[in-house]
Amino acid sequence: MIVAVIGLGLMGGSAAIDLKKRRFAERIIGVDKDIINARTAEHIGFVDEVCTLDQAIERANIILLSIPVSAAMAILPKILNTINDNQYVADMCSTKYDLLELVKDHPMRKNFVATHPMAGTEFSGPWAAQSCLFDGKATIFCDTEKSDTRAVEILKEMYETLHMRVIYMDGKSHDEHAAYVSHISHISSFALALTVLDKEKDDKKIFDLASGGFSSTVRLAKSSAEMWSPIFSHNKKNVLTVLDTYIEKLKLFREAISNEDVEQIHKLIFEANRIKSVLN
Repeated sequence: MIVAVIGLGLMGGSAAIDLKKRRFAERIIGVDKDIINARTAEHIGFVDEVCTLDQAIERANIILLSIPVSAAMAILPKILNTINDNQYVADMCSTKYDLLELVKDHPMRKNFVATHPMAGTEFSGPWAAQSCLFDGKATIFCDTEKSDTRAVEILKEMYETLHMRVIYMDGKSHDEHAAYVSHISHISSFALALTVLDKEKDDKKIFDLASGGFSSTVRLAKSSAEMWSPIFSHNKKNVLTVLDTYIEKLKLFREAISNEDVEQIHKLIFEANRIKSVLN
């Protein structure tokens, strides 16, 4: 088994490490438009070699796209134009609907499986790659009825090698749910970071007060703009819906605090506490 990983950052690199270590792949070949990323991945050793996209398409049994969704949309049609019936393609993008619509009528659509492993950290680049990143997490397979059974089976085997459980969903529902459980978290973190940085301009001591709570809340603000800007753009409708709801909840807190309505503040917090029963 030869796996080509396109995009040698956190996600692609972490997958490469464990696919080789756990013997799913005999050889990992890497592709990255950034020559520093490519050479770093080769030096670290989680790819056996780096090559061009054309060389990777020619040689690989599985082609794994671990790049921003805008970049995936640019190259996926070319890949599907080139592969044969015994090659399979999967992406790891955080939005699905636009990508699936792009190739829905392609004659090789059956060899493509749209996936989204729900894992990651706030760090990026090949130096952020780590073993066991995906262990115990879920990965979403979208619109698998349009994919060949063999393609789905072999990609499921790949993700099970990464110790992930597979959940099946349609692309439209995926994007809606991802907006609620992932995308809004990043926007909140970015906004909080900007708020505190504005304060820091006038009060240099503000970060002296930062503790674990602040660090955990703002952690996602370290995430890559290159990755997240296309996500917000391609999932615009769902992200705006979630943002509107989030802003409504913020206004409820603002109004209660402004009115010194302790009972309402308590009620809002108590309602929010119900998340414990969902997450635990």
